[in-house]
Amino acid sequence: MTAHNLDDMDETTRSSAVRDGLGVGIAVGLAGLAFGAAAATAGLTVAQACALSVFAFTGASQFALVGVVAGGGSLVAGTAGALLLGARNGLYGLRMADLLGVRGWRRLPVAHGVIDETTAVSLAQPDARAARTGFFVTFATLYLTWNATTLLGAAGVSRLADPDVLGLDAVGPATFLAILWPRLTGGGPDVRTLRLIAGGGAAAALATTPFTPPGVPVLIAAAAVLAVVLRRPA
Repeated sequence: MTAHNLDDMDETTRSSAVRDGLGVGIAVGLAGLAFGAAAATAGLTVAQACALSVFAFTGASQFALVGVVAGGGSLVAGTAGALLLGARNGLYGLRMADLLGVRGWRRLPVAHGVIDETTAVSLAQPDARAARTGFFVTFATLYLTWNATTLLGAAGVSRLADPDVLGLDAVGPATFLAILWPRLTGGGPDVRTLRLIAGGGAAAALATTPFTPPGVPVLIAAAAVLAVVLRRPA
């Protein structure tokens, strides 16, 4: 194979990684509208909702936090549950560190972008160079879109006299379920295990709901699921 053909292949794989990153970043980033609406409905200010998206930047954890607050739970319980859910990003980081090859102070901002979507796009690429391209394009696109739509969603709902009239209190749980559903209904050898883990977490939350304050059942379920995941062999 000639050098020219290799260059063509590199450009093709890079272009494909860029398309993947843009597509995923925009599609998932639009869900920031739902988060902003859910956060405002839960009683957070526009500034607080935007700060969560800027500094937390992990959708499942953000929805979990505002869901607990909306249900009457404490901020401590909501934050603890969000941190447990976000712990999976640290596991992704172990896999992504060598692939991205980032060194020094740059590791801190890059680590902020190690989430489900950036990891998935990166690992789906055929070589390391395309993987890095996919990661950074997804990160940049998703971060900008998510934060912009969070602002729009929160600002829009904050202008309503009574957001509950529109039933926006259901936006958070519904979107959280929408994030999880494709993972539980797709193919692959791990789907059965994922369903068992999700079912166990749901059972733990339901069993403890009558006896614990709002937010604590989510925390218990998240802790149980994380314990199972950490015990699984690589």
